[in-house]
Amino acid sequence: MPAFQYQAVDPSGKKTKGLLEAASAAAARAELRARDLLPLSVEATRQRAGASRGVGSHRLSFKKQVLVTRQLATLVGAQVRIEDALKIVTEQMSGTRDVSLLLNLRSAIVDGRSFAEALEDVPGSFDEYYRASVRAAESAGKLPEVLEHLALHIEDRARNRQSLQLALIYPALLALVSVGVIVALLTFVVPDIVRVFTARGADLPGLTRGLIAVSDWMTRWGLMVGGALALGLLAGLALLRQPALRLQWDGWLIRAPLIGPLVLRMNAAQFSGTLATLVQSGVPLAEALRAASGTVPNRFMRKRVGEITQAVQDGAALSRAVTAAKVFPPMLIAMIASGEASGKLGESLNKAAIDQAAGLKATVSTIVALVEPAVLLVMGGVVMLLVMAILMPIVGLNGLAG
Repeated sequence: MPAFQYQAVDPSGKKTKGLLEAASAAAARAELRARDLLPLSVEATRQRAGASRGVGSHRLSFKKQVLVTRQLATLVGAQVRIEDALKIVTEQMSGTRDVSLLLNLRSAIVDGRSFAEALEDVPGSFDEYYRASVRAAESAGKLPEVLEHLALHIEDRARNRQSLQLALIYPALLALVSVGVIVALLTFVVPDIVRVFTARGADLPGLTRGLIAVSDWMTRWGLMVGGALALGLLAGLALLRQPALRLQWDGWLIRAPLIGPLVLRMNAAQFSGTLATLVQSGVPLAEALRAASGTVPNRFMRKRVGEITQAVQDGAALSRAVTAAKVFPPMLIAMIASGEASGKLGESLNKAAIDQAAGLKATVSTIVALVEPAVLLVMGGVVMLLVMAILMPIVGLNGLAG
């Protein structure tokens, strides 16, 4: 049954609001009257199929996604039907939008749809990895196991994101403040100092003349150039929404000299982790590959994974298909080949996923550790040049006065 959001008045005249399930709006009003409530408004909360990130789309926080997913895994594993499990989980939620989202999912399942199909109605609420994993798990009859792995994955991802954000807060604030100080000096302070030097007829050093030129340029063209850069960025983001251009861009990213290895390892870790989770949960390899292909962020690599899936469906060995794709690290390919040879593909994939994740974490930690001193050095050097450009003429004027 669909969910309805209502506003009503109790016998004492106090307004109240909430959510309830009913077959129709009329049934919802009847239910409210049975509770001695006078309905003021009753509106369906169910989103239209295919609604993604538009109005009405709501995403659960990472913490709530972990809680809901783990509870569903426990209940479904105890032979509780998914629609009943969703009702039990919903009763423990407090947020109106969270409750509405879960009730709508339950309503879709009661109407005869699968859990994966219900999730497809709200792609803005659950990411592609989540939806693809549930779809593969339902096909293989391994929903409880995959839901438990999903909860662990979401928990790890939330922890890693929080660690990265905390590590980058100080460098980001330092860079922001430094850029603000530099722009303020060039825009407001330097022109006043230039007038003093010009009035004294001083012979300005080259560094000072360069600073004056930069200040004049920023005063005249700074806002225009900043606006052009912002428009260029927005235009670039709009162009990247085109599938063909995004495919070319992602292909360039994995070949880029500095960021290419990091992008490659990030996508390899995502792919191997997803595939390991699904294979160890008993999902058939072809279904697991299809689900894993939908979770690779890089479109170019995702296309290659689709080719790997097709090759495996045609009877090729996974290791040969991955080797032919030429987009994954040699260590990952070697672990897949070892797993196929020993008949323990799931374990080998899990080890490969752990290795890729550890390597990615070490790389990210190194980059974060280098960002802070790099920002300090660059901004400190720029500020030093500004101070020298201002002080050198002053020292020259004092020498003339002496």
